[in-house]
Amino acid sequence: MDAHELLKRYAAGERDFTGANLIGADLENANLTGINLSGAYLAAANLKRSHLTGSNLSGVFLHRADLSFAKINESFLTNADLTKANLQGAYLVKSVLKGARLSGAILTAVNLRLANLEGVNFCGADLRGINFRSANLVDANFSWANLSGARLSGAILRGALLNGVKLSNAWLNGVDLNSVDLEGVNFSEAKLSGANLSGANLLASNLSNTQLRVSMLARANLHAANLIRANLTKADLCAANLSKADLSETNLSKADLTGANLNMANLGDADLTETCLREAYLWGANLCVAQMSKVDLRGASLRGAFMEVTANKWQEAILTGATMPDGSRHS
Repeated sequence: MDAHELLKRYAAGERDFTGANLIGADLENANLTGINLSGAYLAAANLKRSHLTGSNLSGVFLHRADLSFAKINESFLTNADLTKANLQGAYLVKSVLKGARLSGAILTAVNLRLANLEGVNFCGADLRGINFRSANLVDANFSWANLSGARLSGAILRGALLNGVKLSNAWLNGVDLNSVDLEGVNFSEAKLSGANLSGANLLASNLSNTQLRVSMLARANLHAANLIRANLTKADLCAANLSKADLSETNLSKADLTGANLNMANLGDADLTETCLREAYLWGANLCVAQMSKVDLRGASLRGAFMEVTANKWQEAILTGATMPDGSRHS
């Protein structure tokens, strides 16, 4: 079947084209609303700016197809093969893509709001500026994908693989990334306010200039992480591992770091106004901070910490029971 025959039969009222062979077909700008192409072969087909709203594309083979700027909202693409397809600017709001293959695909500026993407393979895909708001991304594979500028607020990411992804400038406010492996991930300038990162592995991750206000990072592993100029106001960092982390110019005002490990961390010019560091470990840390009014260091260990430059500010801190840099106990 060629494109001409398909369009002729569709115009006559036919909608079921299950298993049709349309490899390389030119269907640019075609209106195929409500069509059934389940199991069809559309490899390398041109579906640019086509209208496929409410269509059934389950199991369809769209390898290297051009679906840029197509309207495919409220459609079924379960187990579809879209490997290396071009979906730039496509509209897929509320569509179902469970188990679809999108590895190496171009999905820049695609709208997948409220879509079901459970188990989708996005490995190595270009997802810059994509809209995943409130989407179901359970068990999705994002390994090595570029999610810079992506909108993920309200998305469900339980079980998702995020190895080596780029999330710079992404919107992740309120997302649940509890205990997720995010080692080395680039979150620079991302919006993560209110996010749940409790127990997450953020080893050597880049969180510079990131918004993390009122976020949950209790027991998170932030060893050697880059948190330069991050905003962690009122964040929960209880028992977090921040050893050797760079927190220079970071805003930690009113944050809770009770029992946190900050050994060898750099807190140069950080804002510790009303920060809780009770029972925290700060061995060898740089504590030449910018602000420390009412910082609570009761029971903290400051052994070997560098604080000479801001020595005159320490009278504003609560140091009862703290171990000072010289090993003495503050009364």
